[in-house]
Amino acid sequence: MLKFIIKRLLISTAILFAVMFIIYTIMRSLPADYVETVARELATKPGSLPREEWIRRLNAMYGLDQNIVMGFFNWLGKAAQGQFGDSWHYTVPVVDKFKEVVWFSFYLGAAAFILQMSISIPLGVLAAKKQYSATDYTVTVVALIGISLPTFFVATLLKLIFSIKLQWFDISGRVGRDYDTLSAFGQFLDQAKQFILPIVTLVIIGIGGMMRYTRTNMLEVLNSDYIRTARAKGLSERKVINYHAFRNTLIPIVTIIGGSLPGLFSGALITETLFALGGIGFTSYTAMMTGDIPFTMFYLTFMAILTLLGTLIADILYAVVDPRVRVN
Repeated sequence: MLKFIIKRLLISTAILFAVMFIIYTIMRSLPADYVETVARELATKPGSLPREEWIRRLNAMYGLDQNIVMGFFNWLGKAAQGQFGDSWHYTVPVVDKFKEVVWFSFYLGAAAFILQMSISIPLGVLAAKKQYSATDYTVTVVALIGISLPTFFVATLLKLIFSIKLQWFDISGRVGRDYDTLSAFGQFLDQAKQFILPIVTLVIIGIGGMMRYTRTNMLEVLNSDYIRTARAKGLSERKVINYHAFRNTLIPIVTIIGGSLPGLFSGALITETLFALGGIGFTSYTAMMTGDIPFTMFYLTFMAILTLLGTLIADILYAVVDPRVRVN
């Protein structure tokens, strides 16, 4: 196992290097040019230099006067020392801006992910156990609704019902209207309350796919020969389902769980925008659209590292879930 992990880490390092170079190349080629935008604004000021001169100076300031290969290695050398520079759009250090917004998205994504797993996996197993029953059809309908409904529709509907009609929640924002008048514990509860509707939105649109996936894999396992043998031995249905069948159903689910690690930090752009949370999803989208290379490079590199790490964790968990699997 140790040899496998070391080998995978070395391969992941090579993949990460290639991914970072591709990301940097794409960012340098985007039509949204931050330097062009700033130069145009500076050139309109009274007594200012011409736009072309501002472009030359700004390119030299940001190292964009170098070719892509040299510019990438210049960025990589600074990144290896933990120096990711200042965000061009937000005008603060990249790491500081990232820390400011990422935890809102993490808490939102983690809570939604835990609820999705807690709801979808048991319901998927239940639907498979009672195939073609009313329970199975109900779970299938709920899953199809969750898969079919777009995020903006679910979010708007929840706000209409719970924020406008019932007035249980504020319609948007990280904090409520009475936040400043509350005690420290009251402020904590107020912030938690503001996350309820966004979390419910993500759960509704996320449980459908996992329920269908769990049901399909569970049905495949229940039709296997070793399940029929276990039943023929006289084992209780509960032990057959929970010990023999469910454990093998977890193997493909582990892949999804391992791949969900980056999603906890990537943010939910549409949900964050509709509820005005201003998390990492909306922040990174704005940075990309404005050509903010320092912030975008840091964010996408961070996501690439989490993706490779999640894949490695999933491979290791295979051997934990199923002892027959041996990683070599």
